[in-house]
Amino acid sequence: MTASSDAPRIYPIRLYGDPVLRRKAKPLQHTDILTVPGFDPQTVRQVANTMLETMFEARGVGLAAPQVGLPVRLFVAVEYEDDEEENEGQETPLKSRVLREFVMLNPVLSVLDKKKDRSYQEGCLSIPGIYEEGVARARAVQVRYTDLDGQARTLEADDYLARVFQHEADHLDGVFFLDRLPPEVTEDHRAELLAMQRKAKGFLNDLAVLEAQRRQERES
Repeated sequence: MTASSDAPRIYPIRLYGDPVLRRKAKPLQHTDILTVPGFDPQTVRQVANTMLETMFEARGVGLAAPQVGLPVRLFVAVEYEDDEEENEGQETPLKSRVLREFVMLNPVLSVLDKKKDRSYQEGCLSIPGIYEEGVARARAVQVRYTDLDGQARTLEADDYLARVFQHEADHLDGVFFLDRLPPEVTEDHRAELLAMQRKAKGFLNDLAVLEAQRRQERES
């Protein structure tokens, strides 16, 4: 795993049980150099572009930096021609249906419509295969954020896109969508979540070995 020209075009997505997913992410600047564990240092723009590719590969609608091992306040998201949840498992290239791409640094969400919506089904790339309805989300939000050029931006979103932004912003505070449902829902998925935790632990062990090898190479 390196960020050189022959590097993989996607990042491994961290799974439920990985400690980075429970950490509160820190603010960043658009000029920062970031290091995704297992990769060489990259600019914020390079990281964001690879996060988008990773998201497309996983057939998602959003991806937060902690989900690739970076505890910084950055997420990417897209608006498709139709809801991706209606096309789960289809092979249609997602890029062909993208209406807008979003890269948001240090997003701050404000509720525009306090009425809650529980009708959508939510899933998460860090909890693959688990989907639940009933997560209460504001119907409309305003997002203040910084773009990749360092410019302050403000965006309003409603319905499904508002839900996507709220879901990704939760990741920056270490919150999963399952946390917003009754505890028995998580308990219902206990076996699956335990399997993910084991897989996450294995990944971290492999990553530690890789990082040790990379340090030795740099020092030799």
